[in-house]
Amino acid sequence: MQPNDITFYQRFEADILAGHKTISIRDDSESHFKAGDILRVGRFEDNQYFCNIEVLSVSPITLDELTQPHAKQENMGLDELKEVIRGIYPNEIIFWVIQFSLKEYFNEEKCVREIIITDRKFN
Repeated sequence: MQPNDITFYQRFEADILAGHKTISIRDDSESHFKAGDILRVGRFEDNQYFCNIEVLSVSPITLDELTQPHAKQENMGLDELKEVIRGIYPNEIIFWVIQFSLKEYFNEEKCVREIIITDRKFN
C-alpha cells in the first residue's frame, strides 16, 4: 500500500471532497511542500486514503495574521479556526498555510460500479 503524504482529521474529509476546505494550516514539520506537488491524502484516524490534492502555495503565518478569508477557506469561523489551531499546536507561534485544490478522489461506490461494468464486458 502506498503511504499518504498528508493526513486530515476525518471531520474535514467531506469539506475537502466538496471543495469547501481549500487550505490547511500546519506547523513547521509540514512546511516542506511546494507549489505543484501532488499529495496523496489520508484520514488521520485510520490513515485511509481518500483523495489527491495539488499544492498551490505554501506561506508562513501567525495566529494574529489569520483573517476571515482564511477561515472561509477552512470552512469555519475565524474564532473557531484559531481555537482548532491552538488545540492541535498549543506551543507553536509560526504556522504554514498550505493552499490546495482537489485533484482526484477515491469513491468506493464508483470503483465498485466500474469493476462490475468492466466484468460484464468480459463475460
